Formats: sequence, structure tokens, C-alpha cells
Amino acid sequence: MPIDYHHLKAHDFGVIRQSYTERDTMLYALSLGLGNDPLDAAALPFVYEGLEAGLRALPTQAVVLGYPGFWAREPDTGIDWVKLLHGEQRVRWHQTLPASGDVVGHNRITHLTDKGEGKGAIMITERRLESAAGELLATVQQVTFLRGDGGYSQRGGGQPSDAPLPALQPTPEDRAPDFTDTQSVRPEAALLYRLMGDTNPLHADPAVATKAGFERPILHGLASYGLVAHAVLRQCGGGDPARLKALDIRFAAPVYPGETLVTEIWRVPGQAGQFQLRARVAERDKVVMSHGFAELA
Repeated sequence: MPIDYHHLKAHDFGVIRQSYTERDTMLYALSLGLGNDPLDAAALPFVYEGLEAGLRALPTQAVVLGYPGFWAREPDTGIDWVKLLHGEQRVRWHQTLPASGDVVGHNRITHLTDKGEGKGAIMITERRLESAAGELLATVQQVTFLRGDGGYSQRGGGQPSDAPLPALQPTPEDRAPDFTDTQSVRPEAALLYRLMGDTNPLHADPAVATKAGFERPILHGLASYGLVAHAVLRQCGGGDPARLKALDIRFAAPVYPGETLVTEIWRVPGQAGQFQLRARVAERDKVVMSHGFAELA
């Protein structure tokens, strides 16, 4: 069944209420590789509750809270889910994420854009993540590339196609980065990260990965996103998760578990606390995340 614009835009995610514990917070950080080095004191506050200041949550844990799961696989969506790829992620943090608590996720599809027959379609979902008391914690936007669904607007007498979001800006080409961060991706990283709620078999099953055109299962885009966010905090934020206020990035190519991620960060001239960034895989010298923007308090 092909995409029906009105049916898909009206998709009812329901109100998603979720309780998470300090154990969940530690598992999230561990799935990103924090704690790989048992002597890394900077990682300890995110994976160990025994410090005087207590456990802290990485801000990007917000992307897995109030999450509706891999709903695109439901038959009535019309989405060719095997060819679905995460295109961009954009998040704004309004409050510091607590290490445990009760949250409410309000999800909706805000944009559906047809790029044309054979060129795919773009879908944007937005989540307002709130505390149980109704305080807005984060606004999460996910841009998904529907590679198998281009041309839907020309079918069945014509359907609407929304204008896309404003484009993210590329990183500077005329100067070297101000900061560079290198981190290893654990070989089992995708299998660990899928425990956060994204059970797309593309990240676990070699047969599904091959069918989708990849040599082996790939790392979740949101896992790469968390890795880059932690790199920004390490290099520019003194490791303080409360300082990260915004992070946008485009997923340019897949990351494979076991590779080495190098994050390159540039200060935005004249804009205190604003940075541009990209990430590449060292082994392939391949840019895997581009057009990044971060804002720190």
C-alpha cells in the first residue's frame, strides 16, 4: 500500500508515558561506550551512582524517552520501511534531564515532503518530551528519508507535499577545526543501543542489512548522535550535560560498529557558545555526520 498523505499525517501515536530509572540512564550511557575506559573519571558520573553529586543523565537520552518505537513498520503506514533511513536529528533542551523520573511524550508527524519518483520522500516527526508535571524538557525533531516512497504525491489524483525545514549549514572548508575528539565505537554497540527501544532489524540482522544495501548491520543514527553530543560536551562544555541547549546534525553515511569516530568542531565567529561540527570514520576517512550545529550555555 503506498503512502496516503492525510492518513499518515493523522497517525495517532497516543500519549506515551514512561518511567525510567537510574539503571536505564546508566545503560543508555554504556550503550554509547561511556565506561570503556575504567579510569576515565569524566565518564563516571554517567555510569556510576556512587559519586557525591549522584548520577547524571546525558542530555541525548531525551531522544529515547517518550519514543513510540519502530512504528513505521506497521502495515497501515504505507512506508517501505526496509528502505527507511534516519536523515537528520534536531533537538532543543528546555530543562536539564533528570537521572530518573516519569516523562510524557507527545509525538506527531509535522512534515511529509515528496522529492519525486525514484528520489524518495522526507518525513519529519516531532516529540514534545514533558515531565509528569507538564514541564517541557525537550523538543525532538527527527528527519527520516523514505527512500522507497518518492512520487507519492503524483499518485491517486495528486496529494499534498509540504515545504521542507530550513536547511542546515555545512561546516567551514577554509580553516581547521578548533577541537577534535576521537572515540571508539564498540563492536556490539548496535545490539546494545537497540535496547533503548529502536528494534529495527537493520541494526541487528545481517540479512536485513544486506537487503537494504549495506554490507553488515549499521549503527543507529541516534547512537551516533549521542556519541557526537558527548564529544561536544567533552571538548566544549567541561563535561557538564546541563550546558547543551541544542544539537542538529545530518546523517551523511552509515557508521559500522567497531569503527573509530572523529568529531571535528568549529567555533562560530562572534557567537559565544555556538559551534559547527561534523564527524568522520577514521578507518574509511568518510564523513558520516555533517552540517552539525551545537549551542551551549
